[in-house]
Amino acid sequence: MLGKGVVGGGGGTKVPKPSFVSYVRPEEIHTNEKEVTEKEVTLHLLPGEQLLCEASTVLKYVQEDSCQRGIYGKLVCTDFKIAFLGDDESALDNDETQFKNEVIGENDITLHCVDQIYGVFDEKKKPLFGQLKKYPEKLIIHCKDLRVFHFGLRYTKEEEVKRIVSGIIHHTQAPKLLKRLFLFSYAAAAQNNTATDPKNHTVMFDTLKDWCWELERTKGNVKYKAVSVNEGYKVGERLPAYFVVPTPLPEEDVRCFQGRGIPIWCWSCHNGCALLKMSALPKEQDDGLLQIQKSFLDGIYKTIHRPPYEIVKTEDLSSNFLSLQDIQTAYSKFKQLFLIDNSTEFWDTDIKWFSLLESSSWLDIIRRCLKKAIEITECLEAQNMNVLLLEENASDLCCLLSSLVQVMMDPHCRTRVGFQSLVQKEWIMGGHCFLDRCNHLRQSDKEEVPVFLLFLDCVWQLVHQHPPAFDFTETYLTVLSDSLYIPIFSTFFFNSPHQKDINMHQRQLSLPLTQSKSSPKRGFFREETDHLIKNLLGRRISKLINSSDELQDNFREFYESWHSKPTDYHGLLLPHIEGPEIKVWAQRYLRWIPEAQILGGGRVATMSKLLEMMEEVEHLQEKIDERHHSQGALPAEAPPLLRSSARLSSLFPFALLQRHSSKPVLPTSGWKALGDEDDLAKREDEFVDLGDV
Repeated sequence: MLGKGVVGGGGGTKVPKPSFVSYVRPEEIHTNEKEVTEKEVTLHLLPGEQLLCEASTVLKYVQEDSCQRGIYGKLVCTDFKIAFLGDDESALDNDETQFKNEVIGENDITLHCVDQIYGVFDEKKKPLFGQLKKYPEKLIIHCKDLRVFHFGLRYTKEEEVKRIVSGIIHHTQAPKLLKRLFLFSYAAAAQNNTATDPKNHTVMFDTLKDWCWELERTKGNVKYKAVSVNEGYKVGERLPAYFVVPTPLPEEDVRCFQGRGIPIWCWSCHNGCALLKMSALPKEQDDGLLQIQKSFLDGIYKTIHRPPYEIVKTEDLSSNFLSLQDIQTAYSKFKQLFLIDNSTEFWDTDIKWFSLLESSSWLDIIRRCLKKAIEITECLEAQNMNVLLLEENASDLCCLLSSLVQVMMDPHCRTRVGFQSLVQKEWIMGGHCFLDRCNHLRQSDKEEVPVFLLFLDCVWQLVHQHPPAFDFTETYLTVLSDSLYIPIFSTFFFNSPHQKDINMHQRQLSLPLTQSKSSPKRGFFREETDHLIKNLLGRRISKLINSSDELQDNFREFYESWHSKPTDYHGLLLPHIEGPEIKVWAQRYLRWIPEAQILGGGRVATMSKLLEMMEEVEHLQEKIDERHHSQGALPAEAPPLLRSSARLSSLFPFALLQRHSSKPVLPTSGWKALGDEDDLAKREDEFVDLGDV
């Protein structure tokens, strides 16, 4: 039947080429079209979601063997997502469906998650944008969560091809107005059906009481005070309504430059030292205004720097650290390693994978962020110095580093509720421009920089190195990164608290970070990669990162001293930052690549297997006891079915029962270039042997 037919082909509205091989005749496609429709999966719409356009008889290819197989169905575009509706061949049992995303299906792509759209014309891949004069044979969609979709349009009606391709291009690439985001349609339609989770104790920091509570928790209320001078955003729209400043600072000073040039409190250490941040004053050319600014800053500095009682070290992140352009350029190169069109492309690029990884500099940027956070930690912990972070708007790298320092120094921030409160305090109330940095409105690619994703990647390094210290797993971080592109949560779709407040008059629908179901016991679902992936992404990366930087003597002493002692998971936590210790976040970046997963492998599958063995031992013990009591032979039992551990993947829970390629690590096209066996032996360290897996 067509619904489950496996076919070969390309796509588009043009006549098939003679070389096209099909197991279903074209005339069967049209005669069975009614039957296809009857087999289609129902389109589920969220409150406020509207269907915009659709196309039938679309072939969704699998990524394996050069995209020559797939399943027919319907491709639809709504004001929320692109969805493919076809026969569900990979039905999961009840144990597996508990890991299904409740909002986005396996074949759903939110409009905000679309990264690039390509069309295939005469077997040539070209980017698509604007109005098209010619429509493609195949549509390829690259997603920001690194999924890749291929849709063949060869047997789709020409008018439907025009509508669906034009609709997808327009609704994913055309500049948008903020009020036209689906977030507002959903909020209006769902406001009467939403309820606050009583178990969600995340501190929102939208009241003066929340800030006072945080000051009391960190013992910072002796030297710092919460102020309401910006209530109603009368001082500045970049500031939250409430925040914390040094106690001696007059509130009149806060009003001088719309909150700029003011040291804003982030967190207090157990020894009384504090982490502060400050945005730059407006740039002026007039000498008189410059003198006023200088006098103002001198007064501010004397307020917070009073040796020998109060010593402040400043970190100018705008001039002495990473630039936003560095981060964006590195990630743009890095993500191309995982946007794989098919299995053949994966193996063809395998030989140069590590050199491409090195040239991206993404892992080195992560290492530099962790190193800078350790330096700040050393000043606070060992030197008893306040640290003041300086940045143009104090809303990008300030958010990243202040958050990392707190994760390292404050065990409360390593709990799930504490981490959620940290994100709310430092990123949401800190004014990180999620709307611009994620380019949700498609108005300027220049503003798009994955700063928050970089933060999550840095936290993942800590989780990976010290899993017992955290009350959440890497899966939590992966799902959190996916939530950046789901426009039903207001958390990550505004540039400031002011922008959110003036646009969300109805009940706020923030990200439900607390799970509705009870979480597994700690330690069971510690999703780490197995031995192969650790080798592939860890041991050999030592070549790629320059770990010979000259660290300052006090920093090196602090760093080495901490790592020489047993780890206290309820105290200070430092990451290893040597080259081989900074790894690729496999679960997020490799989860959609079948060749990168090991079926039946990984930490979760191993733990599941141990539990199965324990159950079998208990079962055998019961049989032995029963036999002793009955003094007779027991009837033979049927062999057990395939256990769940064999169906799990090393990239669990994102790669359940996916296809797996057993192709060799070296593609046949590369043998001549590599030379004879002696040459291969000399280059052994360049490759990882998959044969014994």
